Amino acid sequence: MSSSATPRPSVLFVCVHNAGRSQMAAAFLTHLAGDRVEVRSAGSAPADTVNPAVVEAMREVGIDISAETPKILTVAAVQASDVVITMGCGDTCPVFPGKRYLDWQLDDPAGQGIEAVRPIRDAIEARVRALLSDVTPG
Repeated sequence: MSSSATPRPSVLFVCVHNAGRSQMAAAFLTHLAGDRVEVRSAGSAPADTVNPAVVEAMREVGIDISAETPKILTVAAVQASDVVITMGCGDTCPVFPGKRYLDWQLDDPAGQGIEAVRPIRDAIEARVRALLSDVTPG
C-alpha cells in the first residue's frame, strides 16, 4: 500500500447481543462496499449465536451470514473505527472523542419470526446504502 493511498474508512456496528441488527448491517456494508470499507460488528452482551431468523432473512437477499458469530464489544474496536453506529445499546457503548457516532433506532429482531425480521432487514439495507455513499468518495 503506497503512502498516497487513502486509508479505508472503518465502521463499527454495535447492538447489545450482536446477533441481529448489527450482524445484518455489517453484512450489508461488506456486501455493498467490498474492500473499500473496513467493517466490524460487536455487542455489549453478545449472544451465543446469530439469530436464525436473521440468517434466513439475509439468505433471502443473497447474503450468507450463517458462519458469523457474535463478538464482544471492545474498547480497541471502538478506537479503531471512524464511525460507530449503535442500535439501541444505550449507555453501554463506550464513547471516545473524535469518533463519529450515529444511533439507528431499529426494532430488535430477537425472538421475532422471519416476517418481523424482513422490514428490519430492509430498513438496515437502506441506511447502510446511505451510509456507504457518505463514507466513501464519489
